[in-house]
Amino acid sequence: MVPMLLVLLLAVVLFGVGFAAKVLWWIAVLVLLVWLLGFIVRPLTGEGRRTTWYRW
Repeated sequence: MVPMLLVLLLAVVLFGVGFAAKVLWWIAVLVLLVWLLGFIVRPLTGEGRRTTWYRW
C-alpha cells in the first residue's frame, strides 16, 4: 500500500511541476513579446527614450 501511495504522490508532484513549467514558458513568451513591442513603438514616437512607457 505504501509503495503505491508513493508512486501516486510522485505522479502528482511531477504533473504539478510540468504544469507550472508550461505556464512559466507562456509567461516568458508574453514578456518577450511586450519587450519587443517596446522596440517597435519607440521609433514611432520620434523622440527617443524619454517617451517610452517603460524604464530599463
